[in-house]
Amino acid sequence: MPPRCRGASGYRGVRVRPSSTYSAEIRAGGGMRLRLGTFDTAQEGARAYDAAAWRLLRSRQDMNFADVATRKRAHELAHFPRLLIDEDRPKHRRRKHRLRLAEMGEQAMALLKELIID
Repeated sequence: MPPRCRGASGYRGVRVRPSSTYSAEIRAGGGMRLRLGTFDTAQEGARAYDAAAWRLLRSRQDMNFADVATRKRAHELAHFPRLLIDEDRPKHRRRKHRLRLAEMGEQAMALLKELIID
C-alpha cells in the first residue's frame, strides 16, 4: 500500500491554517479528533503529532520522524499538548469570550482613569 498523502504541510496530522500557522490533530479510537494545538512551524506540529501517536500506541509507520526511537524521546521533543476534543469546543469558546470581556473591561477602566486624572 502506498504511503498516505501528507498534505500541504508535508507532515501527517498537520495542516496549514490561513494565518500561515500550522494546526496539528490526531484521530483516536471511535473517530474522535484530538486537537494538539497551533504551531509556528510545521515541524513543531509534526513533533506534537508524533508524541501523541506514541501515547496512543500507534505503529512507527504512523510517525512523521524516524529518528524518534522511544516514547521518552518523543516526549522530550514535544511538550505535552493540551488535548481538546470536539465536546470541549463550546466550553472553551465560552471561556475565550469571558476572557475577552474581562480584557475589554480592564482597558475601559484604564481609559476611564486616564480621563479622570487628566
